[in-house]
Amino acid sequence: MSIRSLGLPRVQPLMAAAFKRRRALMWLITVSGLVRTARAQSNTTAPAEHGPVPVQVQLAQMWPQNRSPLGFCVSEKLDGVRAVWDGQVLRFRSGRRIVAPTWFVSALPPLPLDGELWVARGMFDQLSGVVRQSVPNDEAWRGVQYWVFDTLGHSGTFTERLALVQSSLAAAQVAWLKPVAQRVVNDAKALQTLLKATVRQGGEGLMLHRADALWQSGRTDALFKLKPELDEEGLVVGHQAGKGRLKGQTGALLVQLPSGQRFALGSGLSDAQRRDPPPVGSWVTYRFPERTPSGLPRFASFVRVREAE
Repeated sequence: MSIRSLGLPRVQPLMAAAFKRRRALMWLITVSGLVRTARAQSNTTAPAEHGPVPVQVQLAQMWPQNRSPLGFCVSEKLDGVRAVWDGQVLRFRSGRRIVAPTWFVSALPPLPLDGELWVARGMFDQLSGVVRQSVPNDEAWRGVQYWVFDTLGHSGTFTERLALVQSSLAAAQVAWLKPVAQRVVNDAKALQTLLKATVRQGGEGLMLHRADALWQSGRTDALFKLKPELDEEGLVVGHQAGKGRLKGQTGALLVQLPSGQRFALGSGLSDAQRRDPPPVGSWVTYRFPERTPSGLPRFASFVRVREAE
């Protein structure tokens, strides 16, 4: 497997000074706007009928099979809780404020950050229980780390933004505040080898970010995820009665895809979840190895209920 670590980009002394000043000015203007927005949101009480405004972040697509990873930065996909720091407030992707201890928030740098709150591999449920409490459990938060993979709104490429994140977090000197490690992988075979090794060690998969891509919000062709199984979310629209051993319980959830198609999701449900299934109207995550010709998940297995944010 031919893999090398990605170092910080070298400073090019002979780069056009005017271009660098313009880029820096654009970024400062963007950050100032983010901070002003954060302050306004912190100091304003929204009407009761209005919920939080979703944070504009980059969203990943599925990595195309056999595509070459050259030109991409590769990192482990952490099974954590997405957290965005706008310089003033730490938020879920939904825009709802994360109620973290004061010592945790006060240690974050003024640079806007995008990353994952994380404890360890296979510990998502425990982490979720900690970070979603309305009153933070100080002792439990001591085990939470914030792994950062990007900064918001910067006008530079991903490689340039990565350098900025690394230097900013190094200056903060906080043990639980870390940049996500990035690698360069030379070919599709090496990428699959890395994926298998990561999953074998308990990881969920890989993320690939195009090194020369500029930041943009929403679903982008510059950010991808690669996992041994596909996963997505669907809306629970009904419950199917169980048969045989499951008589009197839920045999399967009737799940609706964003496309409007529906399918029965029964595999992966525990006995407790069959007795008290996710209610109609909730969103659930499921995994599956492939799709049918009509586009439905094949051999799908329930993973978890998506927690309200």
